[in-house]
Amino acid sequence: MRNFALETYFSKWEFSARYHLTASDMESMTMSDLLSMASAEDRDAFERLWLGYTETYGLSELREEIAATYHSATPDHVLCFAGAEEGVYIAMRVLLGKDDHAIVVVPNYQAAETLPLNICAVTGVPLDPDDNWSLDLDRVEREIRANTKLISINFPNNPTGKILERNRFDALVELCRRKGIYLFSDEVFRLIERHASLRLPQVADVYERGLSLNVMSKAYGLPGLRIGWIMTKDSAVLQEMERYKHYLSICNSAPSEHLAMIALRAREPILKRNRQLANKNAEKLRLFFNAFPKRFEWYLPDGGCVGFPRYKGPQKTDDFCEDLLNRAGVLLLPPRIYRSELLPTPQDRFRIGFGRKNIDAGLAALGDYLNRTQMVDS
Repeated sequence: MRNFALETYFSKWEFSARYHLTASDMESMTMSDLLSMASAEDRDAFERLWLGYTETYGLSELREEIAATYHSATPDHVLCFAGAEEGVYIAMRVLLGKDDHAIVVVPNYQAAETLPLNICAVTGVPLDPDDNWSLDLDRVEREIRANTKLISINFPNNPTGKILERNRFDALVELCRRKGIYLFSDEVFRLIERHASLRLPQVADVYERGLSLNVMSKAYGLPGLRIGWIMTKDSAVLQEMERYKHYLSICNSAPSEHLAMIALRAREPILKRNRQLANKNAEKLRLFFNAFPKRFEWYLPDGGCVGFPRYKGPQKTDDFCEDLLNRAGVLLLPPRIYRSELLPTPQDRFRIGFGRKNIDAGLAALGDYLNRTQMVDS
């Protein structure tokens, strides 16, 4: 298995850097904050919870709440996982064989391409920065082979924040339907859009061979629960994924399932808070980067809580990120971490996160660093 460069980098720096400015999750909450949103009945059930094994598919009441977040799902269409990563791993292992071919958008979260690459042939299709990071569907269709089994997408995209235009999304679904190709859709940042009008349907709601991946970690800001899921109406695929799960987590944590159920029942206030925070922080980034026009080129992502600005300073972007971390304690995600084995990726861009409350301190430290090093620009 290839080294998971992104998670290896985070393993070293995520909890040791003074200012984490590249987090990809929304601001989390304490246990007491979450339990305060629970009904008296749900809180009592949590406190009396039996700490035994749980259902492999996930707690039935939790799957009911998950199904309610879709337009056409039932609990029987949902399989829960220990986070989103287990879902990605199992789906790729179930859907792909060594003689198959997959297509993956680039840039991406590394597992989106690394896992298929360990199974079969994979082709990358780029998001085009000159076309507002959109996806060229003619390019996608040209890359389809006789043995293409799956296309993998992620909107809002990590790291660009791109949300595919609705007409292109519909055309992609129809292309997959016409070719009989599975469409795997990473939707973990969905519901954190700059405007609700940008929101896309969930793939499994609109396509019989669609798989929609989601998790409590990103839009809901509860990564500590380690609860993710896939919704699909392909019952045969769902059953095969359930069988594969027996070799990995077997079942989820009972306390986490109950807490996730409580959060989903309170999802409207949680998501409203998170959207407001993301929009507020995005405006702070706009003002910050506008103050350093010779160093950065910023754009407003369509959704999610990460962006992919261009660094225009005098040194390489990797060197800038490393020096910033060493001298100011500010963690950004350098382009060498976001490289792809499938296609060239921009080497003048870095990932920044804006989903957490502590962004002011991090931006202040970044500003101080830039002011101290401004002589380099002259």
